Amino acid sequence: MEAKLEERKKAVKLRKLGYSHSEILKKVKVTRSTLTAWLKNIHLTKPQIERLRLKRENGRKLGSLTLKRNRIEKTKEIIDKAKSEINSLNESHLKIIGSILYWAEGSKQKEHDPSKELVFSNSDPKMIKLYLLWLNKCLLIKPDDIVFEMYIHETYQKTKDSLATYWSKVTNFDKLHFQKVYFKKNKVHTMRKNKGKDYHGVLRISVKRSTDLNRKVTGWIQGICKEFIH
Repeated sequence: MEAKLEERKKAVKLRKLGYSHSEILKKVKVTRSTLTAWLKNIHLTKPQIERLRLKRENGRKLGSLTLKRNRIEKTKEIIDKAKSEINSLNESHLKIIGSILYWAEGSKQKEHDPSKELVFSNSDPKMIKLYLLWLNKCLLIKPDDIVFEMYIHETYQKTKDSLATYWSKVTNFDKLHFQKVYFKKNKVHTMRKNKGKDYHGVLRISVKRSTDLNRKVTGWIQGICKEFIH
């Protein structure tokens, strides 16, 4: 009983010094419910309350940072493992990959418009590079037959020259290929987060005299579907 009384006195003293319940429990080995009962009539000063508030806030921030760091580490681990599972790709794989990419992002021929040329639009630089590689390796398109157009909303405050410089570096085409730029003026309706200072709009890639090639790609897509969709 005397030991319990000493523990209570110690708990009350620490509380009057402004310690939190969690801090006291590290020094006084009792249950939280017992500690709460002992301290229910102890009132803290405003500075002590502010100290505990800041401590809780810092604890939440630290916890959030720890969770974020753990998520980043877990994400990297999963991606690295999955990345190692893809290897030994060749041009046959590239033909399929590029066809699916065009199926998702390219302009397809329709019954009412059967003469559509190859037209592909995207803002992802890696996707643009892969598409251009596919054009070169699988469709044997010459650089002079490729036409680039840049599209971006005027609110992103990019100049024609800065856009040309960026896409020139991405594609390894001379800046002279990037003379067409369209600054859209309509109101932006989007929830996307990847439109900060590193956003450089959408690059539209057209291939001259490619109506038959579009039909050929349509055949590749249908051939892929035939193999997997029954």
